Amino acid sequence: MIQRRIFGVAILVRLFLLASAVLPSAGAQGADFQKWEKKIAAYEEMDRTSPPPKGALLFIGSSTIRLWKTLAQDFPQHRVINRGFGGSQIADSTHFAERIIFPYAPRMILLRAGGNDIHAGKSPELVFSDFRAFVAKVHEKLPDTEIAYIALSPSIARWVEKGKGEALNRMVREFTRQTPRLKYIDADGISLGPDGKPRPELFVADKLHFSPEGYKLLAASVRPHLPR
Repeated sequence: MIQRRIFGVAILVRLFLLASAVLPSAGAQGADFQKWEKKIAAYEEMDRTSPPPKGALLFIGSSTIRLWKTLAQDFPQHRVINRGFGGSQIADSTHFAERIIFPYAPRMILLRAGGNDIHAGKSPELVFSDFRAFVAKVHEKLPDTEIAYIALSPSIARWVEKGKGEALNRMVREFTRQTPRLKYIDADGISLGPDGKPRPELFVADKLHFSPEGYKLLAASVRPHLPR
């Protein structure tokens, strides 16, 4: 009898996990997607006037991606598309996938987001749930597209959130190890010096966003994970 109960519980847990992989994340509830409409519409206008190539590398996420102005120079052997929008959270990229992901049919998606989620008060567990929802939505439409998560790295301005960022990184890293067509790009410590603190020269005046020197280190972390 006990074995039957244990078996039944295991089945229920498995069914729950399967269902949660395809249902929208709780992190999307109450989100104000309308505030991004102007930015997303601007990207759509760019696509109409200058259609981006199919099968490119799509960089998406928050301001770290939006401000990455040297993508083409950093990865000259690849066709790249930048669709970052500053201040965005993971659920925002998921919401707008039909408009700024699926039309490009990218060979690889490189996501750098989650820091704004934590800064807004979300727990690492909830942000991880948002990441899983992003993966489920993308792979439902683009099953062969690789998704690479660029890990969060500590900044001076948000140093107190370092522990939560590390917790999110750990959960994503373990998930990518167990899930096909996912990669984890270890950029956790690129901003830190020998003393374990953020290096000021790697940030601009706001002490949050990367300087050109910081982007060089970020590019070096990404480069080995790109398709040959």
